Amino acid sequence: MTRPHVTTGLRSGDRLVRVTCVDATYDEIGRLYRRHRRPDPRLATQVMAALGDARRVVNVGAGSGSYEPGTTVAAVEPSAVMVAQRPPGSAPVVRAVAERLPFPDRAFDAALAVLTLHHWADKEAGLAELRRVSRRQVVFCTDLAVSNAFWLVADYFPEVVAIEEGRDASPGLIAERLGPHARIEVLPVPRGCTDGFQNAYWDRPEAYLDPEVQACMSTLAVLPPEVLARGLGRLRADLESGAWHERHGHLLDRTSIDGGYRLVVAEQ
Repeated sequence: MTRPHVTTGLRSGDRLVRVTCVDATYDEIGRLYRRHRRPDPRLATQVMAALGDARRVVNVGAGSGSYEPGTTVAAVEPSAVMVAQRPPGSAPVVRAVAERLPFPDRAFDAALAVLTLHHWADKEAGLAELRRVSRRQVVFCTDLAVSNAFWLVADYFPEVVAIEEGRDASPGLIAERLGPHARIEVLPVPRGCTDGFQNAYWDRPEAYLDPEVQACMSTLAVLPPEVLARGLGRLRADLESGAWHERHGHLLDRTSIDGGYRLVVAEQ
């Protein structure tokens, strides 16, 4: 199998900018991403529309390459485990972090960041870097005010609220940092969503009982074992008794929900 092209620097003219490879959370929790975090084509359509006519895209916090357009010329990802799952022929990877992008100013038409900000050590610095290296920014993020009201969190894992506080940035704050021409779009989560992020299985509650599914969601993967077991026990009991369907069965008539996912799109 052809391995992804990985570099520790990117050439700019005659200058090679060196970066340092770093350890990453996803070296532990990202091993099954290619199996359970497959890009959903309905979400991809909205992401591609936001990127518009961008011909040179950098994907920051690129992971295994979800939603990465064919015009991507560089991907930034610190985790070796995630890099190893990128498909053959995908864009070359620079092992770096968002806060220190090894590219010159305005090197790209657009910068893409997909569900990655909650892993950045310094979100303000990372967003400033997106602005510096591109004229358009597209950030796929989470509105916690909506996401934390989702039944998985509200009924079974309220501990997630404390975990998410302080490690994510609101869409409004992201838009503010990206400048006066930023807008926020709702990304509805469709029925049968193939990208197994936290609220993807709203119509398939039994999927959350699968350890592989849990391992591909950073919020569940980092819960203490006893907390995870307690919440899963309640969910399993409610599915067996019919209590889940009594409370949430009405959702099964819908084709999508607002799970709190947003696109922040900005032009410089």
